[in-house]
Amino acid sequence: MHEHIMKILLVEDDKLLNHHLTTLLGEAQNQVHGTDSAQVALHYAEDYPIDVAIIDLGLPDMDGLQLIRQLRERQIAFPIIVLTARGNWQDKVEGLEAGADDYLVKPFQKDELLARLNALVRRSAGFISPRVQAGEYVLDLSRKELTIADEVVVLTSFEYLILEYLMRNARQVVSKQQLLDQLYGDGEGDPNTIEVMVSRLRKKLDPQGTIQPISTIRRQGYIFNLSCS
Repeated sequence: MHEHIMKILLVEDDKLLNHHLTTLLGEAQNQVHGTDSAQVALHYAEDYPIDVAIIDLGLPDMDGLQLIRQLRERQIAFPIIVLTARGNWQDKVEGLEAGADDYLVKPFQKDELLARLNALVRRSAGFISPRVQAGEYVLDLSRKELTIADEVVVLTSFEYLILEYLMRNARQVVSKQQLLDQLYGDGEGDPNTIEVMVSRLRKKLDPQGTIQPISTIRRQGYIFNLSCS
């Protein structure tokens, strides 16, 4: 069932699909800002309150990956779902590495799209509570913000959720499935997306590779190595 009115940014250059999705999402009581242009999408993202974006990777004026990177560089953190016509895993990895949170391969069912959008928005709303600290890493749970040595580190909403879950369960092994459940709800999502997001997180948490706060435990999952208070 639909949960609340979502403000959706739709970036799709196929006129028929754009119209179809705008109608579909509108009928489900959502507010849709639809465009076929990456430049217009950037304008919407900066000037309008957006809950979630749907971005096709093949756009006429800018590659969808470039658009996602620009959104993230501008510290725009709303969840992004990528549409790709290709079932190629490489495309999905590139989309996730650029800063996306989920993907759908065309053609897809409308129910699946709505379920994914709802899950993304619900998860990114997160928790309201104080903070978790591990040495110089401080996670502000109400602002959903990470600082390292008092410097703010920009995380996407899903990178933040993974880190929060790992830090809340510090020094315990957390499985990929547990992280998938945090992000997409029970039984949804692809375990490979977790690998890409954890790798993105590691680069942000430990650019020099000296502290290694997150370890991979083979065939089991991940562990946040520092004790948290």
